[in-house]
Amino acid sequence: MTALNLFIGWQVLCFVALIILAILSWVYYDKRYKKNNISKVPSGYIWTDEISIDPTTGKKERVYYNPDTGDRFYKQE
Repeated sequence: MTALNLFIGWQVLCFVALIILAILSWVYYDKRYKKNNISKVPSGYIWTDEISIDPTTGKKERVYYNPDTGDRFYKQE
């Protein structure tokens, strides 16, 4: 094997790894907000005074907090 073949092989390997990483990142991107698509507040979450405004939609969301796990749940108002 020549040095050129090793270099090209290394570049192809890096490119394939980058593509795999991009696909995995896209599939698992920010799961913490995707689980909030339900309309009913899960059990164990308590109401807070905090209201956040989604910058992409401009809609108000009430924040609920689970003291056992530290998770937050956003419910659209």
